[in-house]
Amino acid sequence: MKQQSMRHATGHVESGWHKELLPRAIRPERPHPLRTLVFLTSIIILSALIGVSSAYVLIEREEPLDSISVGAWKAYPTAGTPDADPYSVAIYTRGGYIPLASGEGLSLTARTDSSGQALDPACSYRITGRTPTARLWTLTAVDGHGRLQQTMPGRNHLDSQNLLRRGDGSFDITASAQIKSGNWLPLPTNPAPGSGLRFVLRLYDAPVTTGAALDGVSVPDIDRISCP
Repeated sequence: MKQQSMRHATGHVESGWHKELLPRAIRPERPHPLRTLVFLTSIIILSALIGVSSAYVLIEREEPLDSISVGAWKAYPTAGTPDADPYSVAIYTRGGYIPLASGEGLSLTARTDSSGQALDPACSYRITGRTPTARLWTLTAVDGHGRLQQTMPGRNHLDSQNLLRRGDGSFDITASAQIKSGNWLPLPTNPAPGSGLRFVLRLYDAPVTTGAALDGVSVPDIDRISCP
């Protein structure tokens, strides 16, 4: 009996000797089931929070992912088509926007001037140059969320049929809250702080309705004139 007890004790010591010699951080231990469950649940919850947060940020910034930059302007050729990414669809649905279909034309949006500075509704801008070929185009000033704002004359846009041009077809447009001679694009008279500004150029019945067709086309430059 004594020998059996000694063998049992010796076997127990021999089987667990490595646990005593190894550092605690690398000792082989079987994790507790409850601890494993809590760990996996935490990972799932954290992953869901990261996914929801990233989707919210992308939708809140209201700038579709599939964009093509041409100067200060960005175009979204897949908007309004079956190829539009889910985030773009969510942005247009949330804002109630109806993008131009590929057969109707193309919309270009500028959020910065040609130097890369964010557009400010309190500043004045000069928009010069040419547009891609189109039967008709409009230039509209909206706030940072794409909404029309109140202006002095009650309008927010210009169109190609009522525009003064040079002999070579180029033009100068002044975007300002104050009345300007020539081609004047009114900006809001009392913009709310942080409201933002965008210029939206819509080309109707235009051959440039795809990203490949935008290579090498002429788009207007946007230069800041003054700020208060």
